[in-house]
Amino acid sequence: MIKRNLETQVNERLFKGKAILIFGPRQCGKSTLVETMLDGMDYLHLTGDAADVRELLSNTNADSLKTIIGRYKILFIDEAQRIENIGLTLKLITDQIKEVQVIATGSSAFELSDKVNEPLTGRKYEFMLYPLSFGEMVNHHGFLTEKRLIDHRLIYGYYPEIVTNQADEKELIKLLAGSYLYKDLLMLEQVKKPVLLEKLLKALALQVGSEVSYNELAQMIGANKQTIEKYIDLLEKAFVIFVLPALNRNVRNEIKKGKKVYFYDCGIRNAIINNFNAIGDRTDAGALWENFLIAERMKFLRYSKLDTQQYFWRTTQQQEIDLIEEHEGGALKAFEFKWRVNAKVRFPQTFTTNYPGTETAVISPANLERFIF
Repeated sequence: MIKRNLETQVNERLFKGKAILIFGPRQCGKSTLVETMLDGMDYLHLTGDAADVRELLSNTNADSLKTIIGRYKILFIDEAQRIENIGLTLKLITDQIKEVQVIATGSSAFELSDKVNEPLTGRKYEFMLYPLSFGEMVNHHGFLTEKRLIDHRLIYGYYPEIVTNQADEKELIKLLAGSYLYKDLLMLEQVKKPVLLEKLLKALALQVGSEVSYNELAQMIGANKQTIEKYIDLLEKAFVIFVLPALNRNVRNEIKKGKKVYFYDCGIRNAIINNFNAIGDRTDAGALWENFLIAERMKFLRYSKLDTQQYFWRTTQQQEIDLIEEHEGGALKAFEFKWRVNAKVRFPQTFTTNYPGTETAVISPANLERFIF
């Protein structure tokens, strides 16, 4: 069993008088995390995928909830985003059945967050679970073993089912990519043109590491800019992609409203474009390396509870830095990512002059541990 970083953090929040919410993509291990954490405890497990559970927990009251929960002191609600008025239900349990610890998981932030934020103000702990991380795998089987697998992770990613079933990884990652798209997105009423969504995903996958233009994307796939903006927002809220904005501090020639799009998992990205070629046979190795590092850095920062804002930096003269981080207190760090270990890098003078004191580093396969572990 691969131990997840969140296990200790969630355990520390049990029976503190608040609901525990765990967000994350489908199949990233949310249910396994909770079941492992509660192993040996007596708890009630309900899932929002079941129609009778949805009916029982929607528009309910404290007396009915007491009857449903019975003698249990822990209630685990999986896929809670599918239950109507789930926020009010969790509030009733937290306020009126104080001896019960409720844990809810959800794979769609746009559904669960909207339903719980207002009712549960001040009554919840929120956690984000990602696919497996480099650090978790190092803790599982050692640094040297995991570092040897970096080429493989760039192709197939870090989803638990993929990591633990390497013999069937290509078939499984294709199925997983389909589950992402068709179960969490295409069934939504907001997605009226699924073919456009598929085209958009492929276009974004092919532009990883490059600045994206919503207007150009709209022209490319035959949609309007508003549809592109809405679909990218939904893809973010379904934990398929995340958007990195441009750093803009009014320095002359800085890009003002630029955006880059990355995938939470390289395997999903490769499945979307159906390219599983070995890293040495690819023209996108640099882009994959950049996506991998930024996604892994995000996991590391979130699990370490470090309050950090992330950006990229670019000027109209095409000067660029892959990642800028603004840490607590305003300290800046700048990173360049190079797949080739001996690649020479020089940070643009425009940046170093206008942002003096910024810590800079080049991250390659030779020193990735200092960045993501």
